[in-house]
Amino acid sequence: MDRNDVTEKIIETKIRRNITWSKVAEEVGKSKEWVTAGCLGQMAFSDHQAQVVGELFDLSPEEIAMLRVPPFRGSLPNQIPADPTIYRLYELVSVYGPTIKELIHEEFGDGIMSAIDFDMSITRQEDPNGDRVHIELSGKFLPYKSY
Repeated sequence: MDRNDVTEKIIETKIRRNITWSKVAEEVGKSKEWVTAGCLGQMAFSDHQAQVVGELFDLSPEEIAMLRVPPFRGSLPNQIPADPTIYRLYELVSVYGPTIKELIHEEFGDGIMSAIDFDMSITRQEDPNGDRVHIELSGKFLPYKSY
């Protein structure tokens, strides 16, 4: 058994029981974005959080233990993602990444936006021409230091 097996079991149970990520997040007590990332293997849960997720998805003690292990983050099966939704985000960063970088440097100086001290929100924005996906990313600025 590996972490991918646990993720597959979570997804299968979610579908079978018609569980929403929002419901899981409510039970865990964290944002739907962070909890979903955890259930998909990109975050490590605390003991309590892992127990809650384990109960919701009927996980074994061994599977619950896997939820607490720090993951290998940011691993996609392919260099360039094939899934259309993930590809559009990849495309967005490919096109606007240099602009985002320039504007961060102009506003904050030489540094990066943290993906560790980070918040994200995904919401529906109603629009008469077709609803829009609103993604908000907020990361702590980390300046480069000289030494």
